[in-house]
Amino acid sequence: MNLFVAQDISNAYENIKDFVYQTPLEEALYLGDDTRRYFLKLECQQKKVKAFKLRGALNRMLQLTAEERSRGVATISSGNHGAAVSYGTSLLGIKNAIIIVPENCPQPKVDKIAKFGETVIKLGSNYDEAHLLGLRYIEDKKMVYIDSYDKDPFVYAGQGTVGLEILKQNPDIDTIVTPIGGGSLITGVSVAAKQINPDIRIIGVQTDACPAMVRSIEDKKCYDTYPITGDTICDCLVGGVGELAYAMLPAYLTDIISVKESSIRRAVKHLIKKEKIVAEGGSATVAAAVMDYPERIGGKNVALIISGGNIDGYLMVQILNEA
Repeated sequence: MNLFVAQDISNAYENIKDFVYQTPLEEALYLGDDTRRYFLKLECQQKKVKAFKLRGALNRMLQLTAEERSRGVATISSGNHGAAVSYGTSLLGIKNAIIIVPENCPQPKVDKIAKFGETVIKLGSNYDEAHLLGLRYIEDKKMVYIDSYDKDPFVYAGQGTVGLEILKQNPDIDTIVTPIGGGSLITGVSVAAKQINPDIRIIGVQTDACPAMVRSIEDKKCYDTYPITGDTICDCLVGGVGELAYAMLPAYLTDIISVKESSIRRAVKHLIKKEKIVAEGGSATVAAAVMDYPERIGGKNVALIISGGNIDGYLMVQILNEA
């Protein structure tokens, strides 16, 4: 397994800077107080895809050889990474791409993938099943697999460019809070941020419905699959953790928190109604964490990574109408 370092993230930034937005880092008006300020890193406003996943996908696809491009690319995704690969292939002129999603993938994410013109195939009832079946399918078709989170250092380095931007936009940030699904975002951000400021605090957040990284660290075992308990609106965070994230992340983490689904729904509502930010459930976990555990998270100038904004419209209306 190949690890990555801060220089790889700087290289990734140079690779992708002409293809992605430097997304805003805006202060939240209602989350903070006189002693603590929160800044929202709005990857939910990332170019076309509305999620940070575009960064890693592009950095990986820019490494493809001519022979690999001719074979075509494929990926397995809960939605956002699939849209990133689909859009990325159109940007880079790659002619053949297949996006494999689980049957429970939210329809808006399926529609976005298809909007960019690539083939969507549904396999498995959930992400872990889709991942298992999808890897077999891609191997049979002899396509190039664009990893979303497991162990591709180019993907991790691309995601880490979010951390570079945060500290470029506000050098006073002393704490970064980020959602954890497979772990590529928080691991990349941690490596980038710690290189710039070794004292910066890194807080990861998961849903109680699928705390795969929490359990992996506690049990000292990489859970590459993990069950979902109950209902969740965090489709982008469920399933197992990446091998590279498990290997690298514990050395950088200050704390890791799991939050209740009820708190996540409340945070989605707060972000939309108060901050005027549309965030999907997985992204809203960071706001839920600071609403439920402000002292545990601590810090004075805290960046919250709002990693994606592809929430289902019907779900958004339902949450807004909840008491």
